[in-house]
Amino acid sequence: MKMTLRLATAVLVLVFSASPAFAVSKEMVQLQTQVQELQDAIARLQQSNDERMGVMKDLVQQTADSVNKMSVVVSTLERQMGATQEAQNAKLDQVSGQIQSLNDSLDELKTRLASIDKSIAGIQNQQQSINANMQSAAPVGNTSPQAAPQAAPSTADNPAPLGDAPPAPVTRNKPSAAVQSSDSSAGTAPPAADLYKTALGDYMGARYALATAEFGDVLKFYPDDTLSGNSLYYLGEIDYRAAKYASASKSYDKLFAQFPASPKVPAAHLHKGEALIALKQNETGVRELRGLIQRFPNSPEAMQARSKLSGMGVPVKPRQ
Repeated sequence: MKMTLRLATAVLVLVFSASPAFAVSKEMVQLQTQVQELQDAIARLQQSNDERMGVMKDLVQQTADSVNKMSVVVSTLERQMGATQEAQNAKLDQVSGQIQSLNDSLDELKTRLASIDKSIAGIQNQQQSINANMQSAAPVGNTSPQAAPQAAPSTADNPAPLGDAPPAPVTRNKPSAAVQSSDSSAGTAPPAADLYKTALGDYMGARYALATAEFGDVLKFYPDDTLSGNSLYYLGEIDYRAAKYASASKSYDKLFAQFPASPKVPAAHLHKGEALIALKQNETGVRELRGLIQRFPNSPEAMQARSKLSGMGVPVKPRQ
């Protein structure tokens, strides 16, 4: 009996001593299972992240390729626009030169026409004087009607009197106001048209030193004549072509002040603006070109001013 009791006690001791070990082993298994599941989840998450990163890399690469292609296209367009702008500027410069040449030729033709008109007026006055002398000489003495025309070829300005008749009145050309003023102040100055014609011819022939002196004579002897306005413009042009921009601007300013209605004013505004820009006075030059566009919007010079501002990246109208 005692042996049985001892055996039972030993079994109970073994049972009670084994159950904590069994419980600990079960918790370890559960913990290992959870750890394994967590590792599996982390692995799946890592795989998902890798896949997403791969997709993002592909998208970034595609975007970079698209940006590079767009950059190439934009660069090509910029080069094309630059070439087009340069071609347009060259054409505008060419057209401007042609227009300027036409204006110069027109001025020369005007001076020639004025000289021709003056010559015709002189011839008409001489003819009237001859007719008046013939009419005065015809009734005197026994001169027959056929003899009167023969007396006409004598000196028209001082016909010889017949018999006791008084001399015939002499009709003379009255000088213009401009010539009268020049004669009173400058003595024997040539007519304004002749001075200007000579100066313009030397300017067209690139004899700028001589043309400068001759345009100066026009201004000196005929300061109020419209040809003096043209002379101021061409004096500015001579300085402009010689890159004497400050002196050219002064001549243009005198033209604006003394002859505001001159047809040379738009071209003078254009070249003054370009001269100021060449002198690094960009703000003043831009303002000059904008004023030209506003005042003469349909002129060829306004078109050139718009092209100049566009080439500088400056808007035609100031931003508000």
